[in-house]
Amino acid sequence: MPRYTLALALALAENFPDDQYWLLSDQAFTVPSGLPPNLRAGDRPTGFQARRWWMWGLPRTLARLGVEVFHGTDFSVPYSFRRPSVMTLHDLSPWLDPHWQPAAGRVRRRTPLLLRSGLCTMVITPTEAIRRQAIERFGLAPDRVIAIPLAAESRFHPVRATPPVVPYFLFVGTLEPRKNIPRLVEAWREVRKSHNVDLVLAGRTRSDFVTPAVEPGLRVLGPVPDSELPALYSGALACVYPSLYEGFGLPVLEAMQCGALVITSKDPAIREVAGEAAVHVDLAGTGALADALKAAVSQPDRFLDLRQKAVARAGEFSWTKTAQRTREVYDRAIRAFRQ
Repeated sequence: MPRYTLALALALAENFPDDQYWLLSDQAFTVPSGLPPNLRAGDRPTGFQARRWWMWGLPRTLARLGVEVFHGTDFSVPYSFRRPSVMTLHDLSPWLDPHWQPAAGRVRRRTPLLLRSGLCTMVITPTEAIRRQAIERFGLAPDRVIAIPLAAESRFHPVRATPPVVPYFLFVGTLEPRKNIPRLVEAWREVRKSHNVDLVLAGRTRSDFVTPAVEPGLRVLGPVPDSELPALYSGALACVYPSLYEGFGLPVLEAMQCGALVITSKDPAIREVAGEAAVHVDLAGTGALADALKAAVSQPDRFLDLRQKAVARAGEFSWTKTAQRTREVYDRAIRAFRQ
């Protein structure tokens, strides 16, 4: 969740210049240059403080810095009732299917305890769909859980470029089991029987993902710099995101902001984000996805209106709005903690 954490921190610092914000972690992270003066990065802890970060090291650091409220942007908050805390619960994938998050054993065990014990004063989810799931699964009071959407960064916008030699479908995201890449490859192969079109997969490959075998037309790019993604989105016949489950689906919004045609699943969170500005297909089989891909190749003019709707829909989201609503949650957490 580094992208969410940094984008939110920068937006908070920009919109609330009288506040002081700290980036703290027991893990090494890259501190970007040119941070605003009211956003600072703490040193990485060492020794016992690092080994007992959530129970001892972090609470001590927060006390030393005079922090009023803590925001855990990745499923965690300190094991301490000394100050209010807010947790961002991005999705429920660690609990829905162990194959989706095999390395999340600690989150599966720890996060429910933090939520149910009250150590977490307020909870933020990226969509109403995840908010409802969290309330039901963890028995949370509805007024403790607030849905605040993410946004695509301003760098994502339509880019005019020379048309590719071979048209392509594009997937952007971490290559992992729940992204449903094998079904996408199957559907693309069906389309390729009658149309010369490539499939481009862009993103980090997780260790538990089996990379598709090399074949003509299939390009696995690996991680792509953010600076190159707008052109990649803008030049695609369609951005295809057949994920089985999402908390938000940020690549969908990035692609829409670039004016791309988005073909995606009927996952509730994705539908909430994309609305009627994307093609939502049933992924129970390959047929519906292959039909949508064929239409994108053979009838591109049919989707021009949808591309315009995508840009307009993406414009409803912004990190300024996200920061403002998040700051309101901090105030709510402080008031609730004092009661």
